Amino acid sequence: MGKPTGFLEFTRELPTKRKVEERVNDHKEFINRYTDEKLNQQSGRCMNCGVPFCHNGCPLGNVIPEFNDAVYRKEWKEAYEILASTNNFPEFTGRICPAPCETACVLGINQPAITIEEIEKHIIEIAFDKGFVQPKKINKRSGKKVAVVGSGPAGLAAAAQLNYAGHTVTVFERDDRPGGLLRYGIPDFKLEKWVVDRRIKLMEEEGVIFKCNANVGVNI
Repeated sequence: MGKPTGFLEFTRELPTKRKVEERVNDHKEFINRYTDEKLNQQSGRCMNCGVPFCHNGCPLGNVIPEFNDAVYRKEWKEAYEILASTNNFPEFTGRICPAPCETACVLGINQPAITIEEIEKHIIEIAFDKGFVQPKKINKRSGKKVAVVGSGPAGLAAAAQLNYAGHTVTVFERDDRPGGLLRYGIPDFKLEKWVVDRRIKLMEEEGVIFKCNANVGVNI
């Protein structure tokens, strides 16, 4: 547990936002990053509950108190490894997830909940900045081929897991670029498309094949 009295000393505080006069000139994300001090404080609010309901609140089962503790200690690689052990795409969920983990947060019973979603986003972005996120080497291939239809969040997650299992995965996407809902259904102010492109590139380097303009049942 990072700071046993953190939840008593610090209140919930979200990152600042870009100034309105800047935001009106583009469609980019408008949430700034925490300062190192604020990130440390927000992760330090986690109480390391005996029964952490946030585990069940998260559909992915993220082990949230553990990565909060690592963030508080500034052990960024450890925090990333904990987060990545349950979450294929924390850079997406850290931006667009409705954060049911925060609704489940025990501290939220009588205080504002931990800023779990923002902490998650900071972990993955710091991991990319520090070079911790690298293509995973697939040591042994199964010899089996798998087709995944659609490259939205579910398709990408399925492709990633099947690829890690050693299968040769081809993702068929009817649009001109992969990403599905992430690319065409979510505006840039919530999720800039370079974030999607960065993950697609990483998956390609890991061996996943993407075929666009491939409408299964129509032209393929």
